[in-house]
Formats: sequence, C-alpha cells, structure tokens
Amino acid sequence: MTHSRTRPSRSEAEAAVRTLIEWAGDDPDREGLLDTPGRVVRAYEELFAGYGSDPREYLERTFEEVAGYDELVVLRDIRVVSFCEHHMLPFLGKAHVGYLPSNRVVGISKLARVVQGFSRRLQIQEKLTSEIAGAIHDILQPKGVGVVIVSEHSCMTMRGVNTPGSRLTTSSLTGEIRDDSRTRQEFLEFVRNG
Repeated sequence: MTHSRTRPSRSEAEAAVRTLIEWAGDDPDREGLLDTPGRVVRAYEELFAGYGSDPREYLERTFEEVAGYDELVVLRDIRVVSFCEHHMLPFLGKAHVGYLPSNRVVGISKLARVVQGFSRRLQIQEKLTSEIAGAIHDILQPKGVGVVIVSEHSCMTMRGVNTPGSRLTTSSLTGEIRDDSRTRQEFLEFVRNG
C-alpha cells in the first residue's frame, strides 16, 4: 500500500459493492447479484495487484554477459490494463518499452512485469508512462529509455464525450533515445513497424 491509512476489510469492501448495487437501482439480494460483491472484490484484488508489490524489484536481476551487445532492446505490444484514477473505469492498450543497454540487460519478461506492476493501480496514463521509464532508467542505468503507451480510455469511450475508437498516446524518452535523433528515430520505427 502506498498510504498509511488502514485498509478496509474484505467484508467492508463487499458491503461497499452492495451499496453501489442499491444506489444503481437494483436489489443486491436478487439471485443474480447475491455473489456479485464477492466477485467484484476478488476481481479488484487482481486488477489492483500493483499495490502489493514494488515493480522496480523486477529489474534487479540483470545479466552482464551480453557479448558486447549495445544496440536497442525493444519489447512491443505489452498489454496494458489499468484504471483511470478519476472515474475508476478501465483503460486498455499496449506499451512499447525499449532501452539502450550500457553493460547489462534484463530478462524480457521483467519488462512486461514492470508495465503490469505499475498499471495495476489507479493511474493516469501520463504518470504510468513516466513511472515505467523512470524505473528502467534508475535500476538498469542504460544509455537511454523509451516508453510509448497507446490506449483507449473507457471514461471517454463509454461516457462523457462518447468517442469510441479514440486512443491516447503518451511517451517518455530519456538519455540517448531522447537526445540522439538517429537513436530516437530507430526506437520510434521499432514501435511503429515492429
């Protein structure tokens, strides 16, 4: 947890879901809704699992035997499942993560785990993009980091302006990926074309 307040109990969370069902105008004691509070709480445990770990820890085990490899490492199309902190509605998309190693690399599954760890929290996409890039930059200390996230926000597509199909793109670039135009272009080409 990232705050000092006492976490509500499971039964308190389930009671809150019952209240929301009643507030929406339905009967939480109706057969089809009887088990809904428990299901919602279990789903939230999974969807907000990012609060239970420090995603930066996934990057701590690295490999230094890279045979002189010093070109871009890019992992594309990492599924992003997160929730808008303003409406608690999901945003879904893909993250593309790259870095320019200095003297060590990390297992590629760890990059996906970092994305998942930060995304499984209440978020805004801009902060999520920056957190992922910052963790990779701080822990791996590469020559540069690039993170691009493209996602569809249901707070816009299901309500409000109702614009299905609109997608938000955010990026965070550091070091040589930001400052060297050729490296930046190469990273962005990898993201665009695979």
